[in-house]
Amino acid sequence: MPFAGARHLKRRTSRRLALAVLGAALAGCAVGPDFRRPDAPANTSYTPEPMPAATASSPGREGASQRFEAGKDIPDQWWALFHSPALDELIRDALAKSPTLGAAQAALRQARENLTAERGQLFPSIDAQLAGARERVSGATVGVPGTNPELTVINATLNASYNLDVFGGARRRIEGAASQVDFARFELEATYLTLTSSIVATAIRDASLRAQLDATREILAAEEGELAVVERQHELGAVSRIGLLSQQTQVAATRATLPALEKARAQTRHQLAILAGRAPSDPDLPEFSLDQLTLPDELPLSLPSSLARQRPDILAAEATLHQASAQIGVATAALYPQVALTAQLGRSAGSWSALRSPDNTIWSLMAGIVQPIFHGGQLTAQRRAALAAYDQAAHQYRQTVLLAFANVADALRALDTDATALAAISDTDVFARKTLDLTAAQYRLGAVSYLALLDAQRQYRLAHINLVQAQADRLADTVDLFQALGGGWWNRTEPVAEVPAERGVSD
Repeated sequence: MPFAGARHLKRRTSRRLALAVLGAALAGCAVGPDFRRPDAPANTSYTPEPMPAATASSPGREGASQRFEAGKDIPDQWWALFHSPALDELIRDALAKSPTLGAAQAALRQARENLTAERGQLFPSIDAQLAGARERVSGATVGVPGTNPELTVINATLNASYNLDVFGGARRRIEGAASQVDFARFELEATYLTLTSSIVATAIRDASLRAQLDATREILAAEEGELAVVERQHELGAVSRIGLLSQQTQVAATRATLPALEKARAQTRHQLAILAGRAPSDPDLPEFSLDQLTLPDELPLSLPSSLARQRPDILAAEATLHQASAQIGVATAALYPQVALTAQLGRSAGSWSALRSPDNTIWSLMAGIVQPIFHGGQLTAQRRAALAAYDQAAHQYRQTVLLAFANVADALRALDTDATALAAISDTDVFARKTLDLTAAQYRLGAVSYLALLDAQRQYRLAHINLVQAQADRLADTVDLFQALGGGWWNRTEPVAEVPAERGVSD
């Protein structure tokens, strides 16, 4: 059977050719640089001067000393250190509903699917094609002039094509897509950290404004009591009209501070609702007070050498650098020959019944190579652009690292100085309270002037509001430190729950 033998020889030859080219592709190298992670910073400290082992302490709320535990790791749910069940519940609810977190999760899913799509380049593409045509042709084209035969042509074929990745262009594109997955993953962690940190910080601000409102109302009530005394004394002629007007002015000035505080607190609670994935009108949003938040007495402090491997924004910048490195390989591979294999197997006949006959089988196998010669400088310019993009990403990575170290340094200094400031402000508040009580008592006895009472009231109001703000600052500084150090996401034992998708189309 000479035909069968020839067909067998052709099949064997084609198989050997395909295997040889495939072997060459597998043995080929991926051109362009192989990515190497940037070295961790060699810094041994975050601040130029050594930090104390612990912060200053002071009596009263949020006045405890905080110890820095160098090298100790941060728990993944660091906000639990504030020991606020309401805060814990709000964050759990926010993580299940936040549109911001849901968008970041969707971006990660998209990046993973794009990576899967890029990996498909390493496999042959196979398509089935069925085509039928009815046509009338001129007989002159087939050597029979004067006739116009009508023909029916039916083709059923399988078409296969495969681009051999000899110089690694496809592999570099896959590498770039994989780095985009890393970028999306670390962006998700950054979103998670920003969301949780913002909720805690906003809850602290809500508690601070609530305390300021309570303090202002308390001071206002005391001043109104003093005003009632002054009015009686004015009626008896013991206080001049100017003294009465001065006390009325003081009361009005204190009362005038309430609307601004009320507006600030309302806006803070609106922001808190949005962070939690709720409408501002939600009546179930918890209220926070400073006495419901415990200041952590131990502050885990990651080593500087670990910061670049923990901060999500640094890792995202590193992924961007990796992607830029892979793009250099893609642009370099475009300068080299491109090898492609195509194959076709099927049947062609003039009728559907004839299409089943093995005699109408058709096939083809073709290999091709394309070497770029002249593209007007396009390919070399694209490679130079990829190199410049890598330089840009490298500078941005270094800037991100520097900003991260600055964030930690700022948080550490704030913790130290704000603890010292709270101690001084606490003393000021105590002395101002005592001064006001003593001055008010002496004024009732006529031992001091009314101006002395007004000055004592003003000093106490200022000192007490400053005390509330200083107490909130210590809590907020602790949040800033945990956020600056990366939030402990690497210690998470369970994946973040998926925020439900909101699709307008079906899968």
